[in-house]
Amino acid sequence: MTRARQVHRRAVGSALALSVPAMILLLLIFAVPLLRLLALSIEGGSLAAYEKALGSELYVQVFLGTFKIATLVTLLTLAMGYPVAYLMATSGRAWQFLGIAFVLLPFWTSILVRTYAWMVLLGRNGVINRTLVSWGVIDTPLPLLNNEAAVLIGMVHVLLPYMILPIFSAVRKVDPTLVLAAEGLGASRLQAFLRVTLPLTMNGVVAGITLVFTLSLGFFITPALLGGGRVVMIANLIEEQVRELLNWAFAGALSTILLVLTLAAFWGISRLARTRPA
Repeated sequence: MTRARQVHRRAVGSALALSVPAMILLLLIFAVPLLRLLALSIEGGSLAAYEKALGSELYVQVFLGTFKIATLVTLLTLAMGYPVAYLMATSGRAWQFLGIAFVLLPFWTSILVRTYAWMVLLGRNGVINRTLVSWGVIDTPLPLLNNEAAVLIGMVHVLLPYMILPIFSAVRKVDPTLVLAAEGLGASRLQAFLRVTLPLTMNGVVAGITLVFTLSLGFFITPALLGGGRVVMIANLIEEQVRELLNWAFAGALSTILLVLTLAAFWGISRLARTRPA
């Protein structure tokens, strides 16, 4: 037993030693800028920037709107992503390969390019409006751009793969014989899915929700272009404070609050995942 413990300690020590360069790199790339932002937000020892951010109804509404959009995007990607992931995981190898290729295809294109593509599609003189007018479905173009719906469409398109891939991996790990056993005991296909497949894939669902929700909170390009200035998320507000107003203290306070809220949301999702019934 003593020999085994010594080997284990040496293995742990070696792993820690090997991780030191990566930890230092992460510290320089992530921790130092974050600490710098924090220092800027309390420049002079004053919390005035935080009082302004949390005491003004305007900025509180921006935070609430950001969380609302992130929640809607998460729910939409879950509703669309789970069926796609399930179909991919339960199909043949060739269809799985094709599905993964289509899911990963957007990663090969810049988010900026994809967002401009949606502007072309959703614009007043865009492809969708022109088609509907030419078919006689509508008389005047629909306001599909510069609103919350356009932002949701663009963000769901970008973040959908982050929901599909974890769920796909979780569904693939489910033993098919368990489903067959449930059906053999009299369960319908829907009951077998709800009582066997869905509970066993909840880890993938939680991972997808965590990824999509936390990434949604920091989105900038898509709301800026598809929202047309009418849909303001917290990242857009931070960019405005830095680029136009040069108010680094207030931008640092907004960034710190967003970071704290994101970590709190991540902790809450993880907590719910751990306490959910088996």
